[in-house]
Amino acid sequence: MNASPVYFTDMRCKVGTSLLQKLETLIRRAGLERIDMDQKFVAIKLHFGEPGNLSFLRPNFAKTVADVVRERGGRPFLTDCNTLYVGRRKDALEHMTAANENGYGMLSTGCQIIIGDGLKGTDDVEVPVEGGVYFKTALIGRAVMDADVFISLNHFKGHELAGFGGAIKNIGMGCGSRAGKMAMHNNGKPTIDPDKCRGCRTCTRFCAQAAISVGEDHKAVIDHEKCVGCGRCIGTCNYNAINNANDADSHDLNCRMAEYAKAVVDGRPHFHISIVNQVSPFCDCHGENDVAVVPDLGMFASFDPVALDQACIDAVNAAPVIESSVLAQRERIHHDHFTDIHPKTDWRSQIEHAEKIGLGTARYELITL
Repeated sequence: MNASPVYFTDMRCKVGTSLLQKLETLIRRAGLERIDMDQKFVAIKLHFGEPGNLSFLRPNFAKTVADVVRERGGRPFLTDCNTLYVGRRKDALEHMTAANENGYGMLSTGCQIIIGDGLKGTDDVEVPVEGGVYFKTALIGRAVMDADVFISLNHFKGHELAGFGGAIKNIGMGCGSRAGKMAMHNNGKPTIDPDKCRGCRTCTRFCAQAAISVGEDHKAVIDHEKCVGCGRCIGTCNYNAINNANDADSHDLNCRMAEYAKAVVDGRPHFHISIVNQVSPFCDCHGENDVAVVPDLGMFASFDPVALDQACIDAVNAAPVIESSVLAQRERIHHDHFTDIHPKTDWRSQIEHAEKIGLGTARYELITL
């Protein structure tokens, strides 16, 4: 496969030129305008940030992308899917409230927010995974798949399970419904916390395998012999009593995310943007953010999410370490910032598997503006 073009601009701004103007120039030069968006629904997939975390992307970046989409006749909306863990984004109401608190809304972006997998994270569609090894189908948020054009807007950073979080993770893990996220994270099946269970029987009505029953103590239990691990019950519980095991290792998790990402983008126009600033060591899903591990580096854009991620990885690994960061406190023996921060992760498996299944190529030509 030939090298994919990846466009780059740094974060330096001369007087009279803003970062947002540089972002607009970048995405136009990278080819976003070549996509036919006339009267098309355009999903802009991003992470709204967990409240308390301040390293998520500012809404201004999303507005810049949306403005170009509208100029080309497109109908953009901002989207993400609900989280599997218990936080402020596990259902659509809390998720949209969290997005509003972090500055996302019509006034700041000119876009409506649509949570991709619906109110409880159960509104998904089964999508084929061409060339999949772990999955033949993926459970993707319905609104994400209803879009005619897909754009990912990614905050590039470290990640405690994947090693790094970029385009592939934002697309794959981010667009999976709650059941889809469970399939990526889990080698096992959910369990019920009896202290939180109210015995309401909602989960029993939604279990297609009749694997859940409520005993005389008014507590639900899961028969793991019948359970197929679909995770549907997690989304239906209003009391956060049902949890997944989160027992997939880093290699398997990364490969599964790559397959979900391929399911999302296959068969329709897609484009990807990564902002490499406030490169925190952990995911924006945390309700806090640590000191950035390297200085702000720039903005990247490409039609190839794999090449984009590889270019961002190389840029971060070539950057000097911020001495007040957790990376400076690590024993730097791997010649790789991500592995030094999270030595038990295997970020290369994400890139390698994405290449193997045809999501893109790690070979790139960097075009600096």
